[in-house]
This record gives sequence, C-alpha cells and structure tokens, in this order.
Amino acid sequence: MELDPKYDDYDYPTTAPVAQEGHPGHLTPQQQAQVSQLRLMLESEGYTKRLDTLTLLRFLRARKFDVNLAKQMFVECEKWRADTKLDETIPEWEYPEKEEVSKYYPQFYHKTDKDGRPVYIEQLGKIDLTAMYKITTAERMLTNLAVEYERLADPRLPACSRKAGVLLETCCTIMDLKGVGLTKAPQVFGYVKQASTLSQNYYPERLGKLYLINAPWGFSTVWNVIKAWLDPVTVSKIYVLGSGYSKELLAQVPAENLPKEFGGTCQCAGGCHMSDMGPWREEQWARPAKWEKNSDAPAVAAAPAAAAAAPATTEAAPAAEPAVVATEAAAPAPAAA
Repeated sequence: MELDPKYDDYDYPTTAPVAQEGHPGHLTPQQQAQVSQLRLMLESEGYTKRLDTLTLLRFLRARKFDVNLAKQMFVECEKWRADTKLDETIPEWEYPEKEEVSKYYPQFYHKTDKDGRPVYIEQLGKIDLTAMYKITTAERMLTNLAVEYERLADPRLPACSRKAGVLLETCCTIMDLKGVGLTKAPQVFGYVKQASTLSQNYYPERLGKLYLINAPWGFSTVWNVIKAWLDPVTVSKIYVLGSGYSKELLAQVPAENLPKEFGGTCQCAGGCHMSDMGPWREEQWARPAKWEKNSDAPAVAAAPAAAAAAPATTEAAPAAEPAVVATEAAAPAPAAA
C-alpha cells in the first residue's frame, strides 16, 4: 500500500490482519488510484484534515469504492464536524455525570477480544431515559458519543494495533438485550436510532463483530427478515444469541477480559464499566492522541461512553435491531466490511 508522506504519519502497523480486497495492505492498483483520486478531489475543494490513506479507505469501503459517493459522505461528515465544533470540543470535553448516567445505560470499552480489538459493551435493557435526562441532556449524550468515537480512533485503536502487531480498525461489540421488553422497546430504539444515525453517517467501517446477547423471544424471527436486506459481509459479523450465549462469546473474548456478569472472570476494582482498561492504558502501547493539546501529556482515553450502535461497528459501537442496519449502512447499499 502506497502511503502519502504529507498525511500518513502513522506510528502503528498499517496492514490489515486478513487479506481482504479494499483493506489496508491489500489494495488493487485501481483501489490505490481511487484513494489518490478522492484525496485530490477533496484537496481541490480546500479540505486539509483527515486526508490520510486509512481514513479515506474507510469512506471508500463504505461506499463500495464509488469515489463520488465517498466524497459526498466525507464532505457531509466534515460539515457536521464544523457545525458541532467537534475538533474544538474533543480536547476540552468533560463528562462528570458519566458514572450516574451509567446506572441507567451502561456503555463502556473494556479490554480486548482474541483478535486484539477493543471490546465495547452496552446494556440496552437498563435504559431509563427519564432518569437519565434528570442527570444530563440528549445533546450532551450525543456529544459524548461523538467524543468517544474520536477516542476509539485515537488512542484506543492505535494502541491495540501496536500490541497486536497488525492494523486494527474495528471493535468487538456486545449488546446485552436483557430486559428489553415491549414496554421499554420504544425508549431503547428511539435513542438507539439517534445514535445509529451519527454512527453510520460519520464513523463508517468500525464494526468487527457484533454479539446481540440475551435476545428476547421472537427476536430471531425479526432478525431473519432484517438480514435478508443486508450485505452478506455485514450479516457475517452479527451473532444473535439468547441467554445461552456464554460459550460462543468466550470463543471470541478471553474470560479474563470479559466482565464476570457476562460469563467472564474479570472484576475490575470500582467496576469494569468504569475502568476503561485496555492497551490504551498500558505504558508500553499507549501514546498521546493527536488531538491532545498538550503533546507531553500522558495518553489517556477518558471514561468510555456510548457508541452506536457500533455496529461497532461501524461501527463504533452499534445499536440493536434498527441500528444493525445503520451501523454499516452505505448509500445506496450496506457497506462492505
């Protein structure tokens, strides 16, 4: 893969672990040319940020290497970032209400799976928006979601890539549906839809695997209908499991990295949901994030928060049911992995 010295200043591996066409280190000459074409088109319109090869490839894969559609997606993303002042917000963002919000909607990154990817966990059945909105606002929750996607991109994924020795760009997401019944479904899927929109539009190609555990009765029937509409690559990443999910989940996530409540053995002091443990907290692999104002500050990933409903994974953390489609969605068809 050809790197551009003007934009590609990576300090971690840049070759994907699996030889999939369109993924870093495994590009055809045509795909390499399409990266250059997209960059030139964006430069001609005055864009100077986020034009590195890995970022452009994610947008291209999300649009099946249609350069015009990838450009449209990128431009819309940059407009959203400017409108929300996200670049200015990231280094200064504080979310002191996180621990209280977590009581009603646990969302957190916690260690890694057997492929070295960050594990992201959401417990949708505990959502209580009425209680949450007494603590925070919908706007702050969505801002925190965006900031957490940025912290996934840097420093979490680079640290995981350094430790694994290969490029890792996606998450392993666990969405616990326990307690998601008919009465709670409108609350759950209403918020999840908002989160999914952010995920699918602005953070493409972040889903590695998605485990929907404790799926309620009848969910499998709904899923069989939904998956017929999805790209087969997306479907291959999603696992719908009932209450007997432990064996399959532990085949992907080491027991010592999985919180005890999900069948693992990890019991972090203060609770796994608040520990934010992972390679991004380990001195050997962590580096300051590029967005940190103080380049001498230690690398940190602030308290984890929502991710969409990446699906992760688009893929950053994905959301259940409607978001399963959204997380990897592309226009006009679902994105390739």
